[in-house]
Amino acid sequence: MELRQLEYLVTVAEEGNFTRAAEKLHVAQPGVSAQIRRLERELGQELLDRSGRSVRPTEVGAAVLPYARAALAAVQGVRLAVDELTGLLRGHVAVGTVTSHNVDLPGLLADFHHAHPAVEITLSEANSEQLLEGLRTGHLDAAVVSVGSDDPEGLGVLVLEDQPIVAAVGHDHELAVHQVISIDTLRGRPLISLPRGTGLRARLDEACAAVGFAPRIAFEASDPGLLAELAARGLGAAILPGAFATARADHLHVITIDRPPLRGRLVLAWRAEGPAGPAGRALLQRARRRLGSRTGGGEGEGSRTGGGEGEHPAG
Repeated sequence: MELRQLEYLVTVAEEGNFTRAAEKLHVAQPGVSAQIRRLERELGQELLDRSGRSVRPTEVGAAVLPYARAALAAVQGVRLAVDELTGLLRGHVAVGTVTSHNVDLPGLLADFHHAHPAVEITLSEANSEQLLEGLRTGHLDAAVVSVGSDDPEGLGVLVLEDQPIVAAVGHDHELAVHQVISIDTLRGRPLISLPRGTGLRARLDEACAAVGFAPRIAFEASDPGLLAELAARGLGAAILPGAFATARADHLHVITIDRPPLRGRLVLAWRAEGPAGPAGRALLQRARRRLGSRTGGGEGEGSRTGGGEGEHPAG
């Protein structure tokens, strides 16, 4: 019995398909089939049911899989223990980020790669809701996300930016006579917003629900610049991060939303217990030290444990 046979068995069982498993393992499909057949002959039992459209573990295979996974995890643990003792980091770190911000992620990842060239780094882009789920499930080690005033459950955060969410309208819009409005003033009015799943949209939906209505979203786009342009042309009130809207005051009249006030925070987030592997822990330590300096307080200030997007952290 060989470790690669156990790895092939686990991968085929998870993928439900020999071809996909071979692609994931970066080996030829006949080789995967041959090694699993060899393991089955050694054990004297079929481990996979190949009769259907997808491959499934047999009763014996289902009983074997937990032990196969435990064996593979033990080998990985041996490698990690040696790497930590020798100071050599290997493995993989996964980072996520919202679409646009002014956080220097390329600089952070380049520095980490220079310090630990044996670590594979991946970066994925998604909305805040998807990234938070990726952190909780362990698919991501750290992510730059947009959140509200409460820290996400089960996660630690380092606050990078905190700013109000405002309404922005063209200078000839009927709301342009106001400097401050309540959220109820937006009831029934055509609004321009980022899509569901973004931090800004979540804050808007929460605030409207708190006073008993659902926002009327007339225009929806993932680019805040497009939202601002639509509002400037009189098509509704755009819900935007304060700094982003104020920077476009030539074309937009910015209105503070009060009762309740809306705020969005851009944060670096991670699982409260920290990443599972030493590479992920090293990346998080470097990220907190480097990005923490943005807040003026070093690594500790602005960081909370337990528990958008950039120039616009509410996004």
